[in-house]
Amino acid sequence: MPQSPETSHDPRTGLDRPPSGNGGPDLLHFAAGLLIAALLITGLYVGRDVLIPLAVAVLISFALSPLVSWLVRIGVQRVIAVIMVLLTVFLLLGGLGVLLGSQLRGLAQELPTYQETIREKVSNLSQQMRGPGILDGAMRTVDTLQKEVDQAVENEEEPLPKVQVVPPPVSPFETAVAWLAPALEPLATAGIVIVFVFLILLDNSDLRDRLLRILGGNLHRATDALEEAGSRISRYLLMQLLVNVSYGIPMALGLWLIGVPGWILWGSLAAVMRFIPYVGPMLSAIFPLSLAFAVDPSWEMVLWTLALILLLELISNNIIEPLLYGTSTGLSALSLIAAATFWTALWGPVGLILSTPLTVCLLVLGRNLPQLSFLETILGSAPALDPPTRIYQRLLADDADEAIAISSAEIEATSVTEFYNDTGIEVLRRVSQDFSLYARAEHRLRVANGMDLMLDDLREDYPPPAPPSGQPLVAAVGGRWEIDAVACEMLAHALAFDGILAEQRPAGVVTSRYVEKLNLDSVEIILLSYFSADPAGTARNFCRRLRHRWPGVRIVLALWNVPPTVLEDLKAEDLGADEIVTSMTEARLRIARMLDKGEVPEIRTAQAPEDDSERVTALRETMVLQGHMREELDALAKRAADVFDVPFAVISAIDEEQEYIVGQSMELPGRRTGDGTDMITMPRSDAICDHVVSAGEALVVPDTDRDPRFSDHPAIRLWNTRFYAGVPVQTPDGHVLGALCLLDTSPRKLTEDEIELLGELAADVASAITGEETEAPELRGRAENGSMTLGQRVPD
Repeated sequence: MPQSPETSHDPRTGLDRPPSGNGGPDLLHFAAGLLIAALLITGLYVGRDVLIPLAVAVLISFALSPLVSWLVRIGVQRVIAVIMVLLTVFLLLGGLGVLLGSQLRGLAQELPTYQETIREKVSNLSQQMRGPGILDGAMRTVDTLQKEVDQAVENEEEPLPKVQVVPPPVSPFETAVAWLAPALEPLATAGIVIVFVFLILLDNSDLRDRLLRILGGNLHRATDALEEAGSRISRYLLMQLLVNVSYGIPMALGLWLIGVPGWILWGSLAAVMRFIPYVGPMLSAIFPLSLAFAVDPSWEMVLWTLALILLLELISNNIIEPLLYGTSTGLSALSLIAAATFWTALWGPVGLILSTPLTVCLLVLGRNLPQLSFLETILGSAPALDPPTRIYQRLLADDADEAIAISSAEIEATSVTEFYNDTGIEVLRRVSQDFSLYARAEHRLRVANGMDLMLDDLREDYPPPAPPSGQPLVAAVGGRWEIDAVACEMLAHALAFDGILAEQRPAGVVTSRYVEKLNLDSVEIILLSYFSADPAGTARNFCRRLRHRWPGVRIVLALWNVPPTVLEDLKAEDLGADEIVTSMTEARLRIARMLDKGEVPEIRTAQAPEDDSERVTALRETMVLQGHMREELDALAKRAADVFDVPFAVISAIDEEQEYIVGQSMELPGRRTGDGTDMITMPRSDAICDHVVSAGEALVVPDTDRDPRFSDHPAIRLWNTRFYAGVPVQTPDGHVLGALCLLDTSPRKLTEDEIELLGELAADVASAITGEETEAPELRGRAENGSMTLGQRVPD
């Protein structure tokens, strides 16, 4: 392919340097974005009198909409359902207001009796504070000076005649208006809010359609944005209500036990005031503390009340809120505080109350609109940088200690081998990609030194349980440059966990002298590591020299950074190698297979689960193996294939010895039963779905050609598949009957959300088989970049 004059090719990495630019369009877009943001903020401030009631109404509608929808589902007309919900809310609020009003009147009647207690406490405090203090002398000096100045002014100036301004008489109408105007404004606002709530609940579908039209563009993306915003805000409001109630009820009961009057009033006030972030709890604590001060002549009631408030705050903030909130909003702590400040500055106290729901809406827009993606970065609670990027950045900043700390945290959450596979190699990929594009000489030196320190630290802190002994069986050689050799260090450490002794050899210029100095007489396998995007020529030359010097050695090419389109055309035999691997996990498994090491567990045959006999009994009780549900299960398999856009999907059931395909989306080859059910069957030992049954977890193989455990699997060869994903089909009692499986002739990946969706479809299959309502299975595990499995990890 011809290169443009502005680009240049780097033979080391196989990448083209990008053309230089002055960034003019980006600067123009940035300025336009700032102007639009300024106009929006100005509009929010100027139109706050209209926007505040509307925002409050939308927030209330989010809370009441589920009740209205439930009434509509059971057959109540929508307008009647809206009226019923609003009347119920008004009655509850009215009843609570009457109860609190009665307590308030009782307190008002008892307040005069507390005056003597207050007077005595204030008198005692003033007596304790009397006596000489540090500032008494200074204060007396200031008072004396002030008196002398006042006396001098009075002696020099003659008193002026006093002029009294008599205001004109005020009419009764003006007096009434002056009294009613402050009260009518909040009443009018409340009326507007009620009208808005009624209209939104009455015709929320029309409002939804208008929002979809405003969002425009991709209808799928706009629908996801509305659903996410609605679910997050509704969940936040529900969790906020539960948190406040769980705080207000113990507060009221505690004040009742302490003896503070009006305990229902103060508990309700504490629950309501917690809707105001940050300042609400402090304001609500003033009233019970003040009343405890007024009621009890001693300080015991005040101290008990203070202890109660502090205890409830600690429990609520550190236990209840993290437990209930979780990630209900998806906002970071810093963005919550910044949002509270921003909306309070725009809309006052109401803005403080609405700050979290409004910011959630901004976060959802950032997630679903590419033009506003910066909002997700600024506001979201998800880490802005993934672990490989964080480690790489700390190495560039010459902060190897923090890079080691991040690496250790990742290893503690997974394992050393998974860290190398998912994070370590990815860091090296980014180093190799940036080597000629952006990195300066100082950056390259920092990364090299930092990687040396990090790997030395990891080898020391995480030694293998039983270090292998004897002669090295594997030599990992850097193919071209230093980063290639760093990957070899990682692989040697990872192979030690499999009981395989490996040595790392430095990279160098491939000459006869260099090959001779490698000293590979005792090794059985040589792994050549390459991060170049186009290593074919170099690798072929290296393999040729190695074959010439050591004819019996087996060679594995680790092509860490070759694009998939190029990798499809590369054949190991054409390059002079025995195998090609692309990930750390694949390299470990390929080498273990080639050495036939018993220390690495074999995965071709899955172990039977502990409840296998009960599981088989439950399977036979469903009668699904008699084939009477074939048509229904075929339809469910077809739905799964259509939803995930794969060529075919199957539903399997496994008994003691056989796997039966009880549902399939299309006709497939295979040995069939001879009892008239015409189901494809194979031995259980050859069934890939048996691994799902054994673990009771999801199994995802993104590319069977890259996974030596499944590349020659009978089921994979039978249907010529490159991708497999299976989730358990289990009874309400937890017995796994089989699996719902997706198969594709091309490699692909599934996100965690897609795996959960596949689990929901598996629950539908289980419900159809058992005739009982079944929930989606809890799919343990995590999605991994380039991993072989999900839920069933690679043996360490």
